[in-house]
Amino acid sequence: MNIIISNSSGKPIYEQITSQIKNMIISGQLSAGDPLPSMRALAKELRISVITTKRAYNDLEQEGFIETITGKGSFVAAKDTEVIREGNLRIAEEYLAKAAELAKKSGIPLKELVEVLELIYNGE
Repeated sequence: MNIIISNSSGKPIYEQITSQIKNMIISGQLSAGDPLPSMRALAKELRISVITTKRAYNDLEQEGFIETITGKGSFVAAKDTEVIREGNLRIAEEYLAKAAELAKKSGIPLKELVEVLELIYNGE
């Protein structure tokens, strides 16, 4: 599994793992029923504690992204990715509303704000 951990990130390692696996599921890289590496195997691969991978897997399971079957392992849960997408869109709208409010207060024109968003979205 191609997970990249950044020690310079402000996010805890378990959150980095959780968000990357969620993104793989949402993007279709991982499909319903696909097996995930065991907690031990992932911890060894990433050179982190098993407790950290356990926390990430527990969070993913609580949010309905994966299912764990005792003695068999963890698998991608059958979940409607459109529901996930809508949830993420709602979160993005909240952040954009805050950005728009700040831009208005600061006198930043909408056109300039849109240009900044396009640059960020396109990774420039």
